[in-house]
Amino acid sequence: MTKRTLTIRLKANWRASLREAGRKAKAKTYQGEERHFETAGMFFGKLSERRWEMVRALQGQGVMSIQELPRRLERDIKRVHENVGTLIGLDLVERETAGLACPVDRIHVDIELAAVA
Repeated sequence: MTKRTLTIRLKANWRASLREAGRKAKAKTYQGEERHFETAGMFFGKLSERRWEMVRALQGQGVMSIQELPRRLERDIKRVHENVGTLIGLDLVERETAGLACPVDRIHVDIELAAVA
């Protein structure tokens, strides 16, 4: 089984992102997966510290029940459930019949902030 890798990048040019995704889709070998955000604000708005904690708690654990996750994180089940919805939308968490799972083995975040001339 191929280990899955997700790279998260800041990339304002969505057309370039689509071209890159098309190139990777045509490759004969697994090229990894990418998720793009237009701005740092959008990235940090979606992936807060608490949501990263959830991803880390699920990563490499197989399927975990929705009741077990808040127990491990020592958080309210209602808030965890709300955050799970966001993480599912970002493809960082998948809903399985027996619970939740993080589908990627490795996540790389590539953010560069530079002064605008």
